[in-house]
Order: sequence, then C-alpha cells, then structure tokens
Amino acid sequence: MQRRPAIVAYDIADDRTRRGALRVLREWRLDGQLSVHECLLDAAEAEELFVQLSEVLDPKTDRLLLAWLHTRRPVLALGKGRADGTARPLWHIH
Repeated sequence: MQRRPAIVAYDIADDRTRRGALRVLREWRLDGQLSVHECLLDAAEAEELFVQLSEVLDPKTDRLLLAWLHTRRPVLALGKGRADGTARPLWHIH
C-alpha cells in the first residue's frame, strides 16, 4: 500500500488523556504542533493508529480527525519557521 501524508488533529478535554494521545502519536508522526500532527500513513497504518487512539480517547468528550492530504496540490507555507532550521515543513493545501 502507498503511504500518503495525513493530518491528525484532536480536541481532548482531559490533560491526562491528551498526554496519552500525544504518546501514541509520537510513534507515528513526522511533525506536529499542539493538537495537530503530520503523519505519513497507508490505509492499514491509519486504521491501526485509530485503534491505538481509541484505547486512550473518551468518545463522549473527545474528538479526533484524520484528513488525507493531496500531494499534487501546490504547497502553501504560512508563518515563520524556526530560526535554528530544525523545523520540517508541513503540508498545506490551497
């Protein structure tokens, strides 16, 4: 299966649950910022990520979104990068 870039975003009410979700996502993500993370996944990996996150999240109070990105669209970078040059670019669709 082909891996594609995806954005995983969440809105989690509880701090402890948020830390648990971040622990799971650190294994999968390329980069991230607060509650939005860039991942490179195929369909099976995306399903496994959702299974792992569902063990942490409370469906009554928490929200999770995975959005596949189209790599053929032009990349639009907004904002300023880190001065030390360690930031990797995120995919932005226009």
